[in-house]
Amino acid sequence: VEIRLVPEIKRRRVFASRRFSPGDVVLCESPLVSSQFVWNRTCKYDSCDFCLRPLETAEENARRLTANQALALPFMQCCTTRKEEHRSCASCQVKYCSEACQLEALARYHRVICAISCSQRELLEQLLDTWKKLHYPPETTSVTLVLRIFATVVQASDKEAVVTRFMDFSGGISAAEEDLLLEKVFGKQSLEAVESLRQIIASIFAAERSVTHWTTPAGFRSLLATVARMGQAIGTSALSVWVRNCDELNLPEPDATNLNAATDKLYDDINKESGTFLNNEGSGLYSLQSLCSHSCSPNAESAFPHNNHILAMTAVKEIASGEEITVSYLDECSLNRSRHTRRKLLMENFFLSCECQRCREEVDQPDVTSDEEMEDDSSEDEC
Repeated sequence: VEIRLVPEIKRRRVFASRRFSPGDVVLCESPLVSSQFVWNRTCKYDSCDFCLRPLETAEENARRLTANQALALPFMQCCTTRKEEHRSCASCQVKYCSEACQLEALARYHRVICAISCSQRELLEQLLDTWKKLHYPPETTSVTLVLRIFATVVQASDKEAVVTRFMDFSGGISAAEEDLLLEKVFGKQSLEAVESLRQIIASIFAAERSVTHWTTPAGFRSLLATVARMGQAIGTSALSVWVRNCDELNLPEPDATNLNAATDKLYDDINKESGTFLNNEGSGLYSLQSLCSHSCSPNAESAFPHNNHILAMTAVKEIASGEEITVSYLDECSLNRSRHTRRKLLMENFFLSCECQRCREEVDQPDVTSDEEMEDDSSEDEC
């Protein structure tokens, strides 16, 4: 792929440098920074502190989600968790899936975070407790991502260059729109909520001049809004990988049918105990992915095939050389709604007035809420 400046919008976008067929990987990308959601970690969704790879085995994962400690999974050779490779920080005890992840975290930001964990533990706990009171599941962003952005800058040898990379994610919306976005995250008391978080982070980094532009009220609101708006959701699961690998065993009958029935029952039991919260969840900032335009008929989609924070963008239709790579900012359920509802959701959540080809083709649809759209709340719950 290649990055080009689009003169009409004065922004850079991603274009294909060759032809792609459906299923082809268009790009793979590691995030500039990522972090697990606070409530997700609190509720013992155990993942690598750096890459979010699950630290539980598939069996441990299933036992926790079903609250059945006697549960035993067959074909454990299909589980990819390697406990013997796990490492932990000797000072703050955060856990990693491998030595490579531990060293990468240490090189990027963990020296700063670890020092905070040890010397300013009360402030850090106050920050996390405050966040948990302000942003309940389902989570969409995290103050720990903001914390890691600060730490990455502080730890960097070329601080100005790192700040510039993070600032590339900002812009495109006004300060008033940023405040509206924060209100969606925190509710009507968003200004007070953001200010309480800012004061704690400003205290933690009081001695660091390299991040003072983000500790002002306006600077912090802008950064938090950027993280909420541009953060790509990440999901990983030891159990889902086990299920996928079991599907590839090509078992004879009746073993295949029995395994499918057992898997269906397992997910029924999980749904009764844990609902829809199955994955280790977090978010990250991805330089290339963030440059992709939205389309209501996208030609690519993002996934996490390595069960960590590495994003792979895959073609979902033929993409010609020179064609812009587009993704959907909406989930599949919302994408199937009417033009009116899609554009309403995009404006509310991304301040985007969509003019994609599909929206232009459907321009004659009435700009009113149809009978189907009248059931927004119940339909979204079902999706």
